[in-house]
Amino acid sequence: MGLKWYAIGVCVLTILVMGSMSVFALSLEEAKVKGLVGEKANGYLGVVASGNPEAQALSSDINQKRRQAYQDIAQREKTNLRAVEMLAGEKAIEKTKPGNFIEGPGGWMKK
Repeated sequence: MGLKWYAIGVCVLTILVMGSMSVFALSLEEAKVKGLVGEKANGYLGVVASGNPEAQALSSDINQKRRQAYQDIAQREKTNLRAVEMLAGEKAIEKTKPGNFIEGPGGWMKK
């Protein structure tokens, strides 16, 4: 079972990196640095500062791609979607650079 979770982890990291490539003028990295979006424990992006339509659109686009990729992984690995999402969230939070936002139990905070 360890090898299965390792494979899922590798897929998740690939998704997180590939999901950051976007056609939006605002890149994921730029949005994170500006504190507009952050990583959530559920494997998806959240909009930290509401009121920015570009950050919302970027987040929605990336989350849609992540969800599809998570569903593909869950189906391929014969595991449940929630498990893939949670592992992705854990990996994304681990990879978050200091100073960028993550969502914790009390809300948004800088890592």
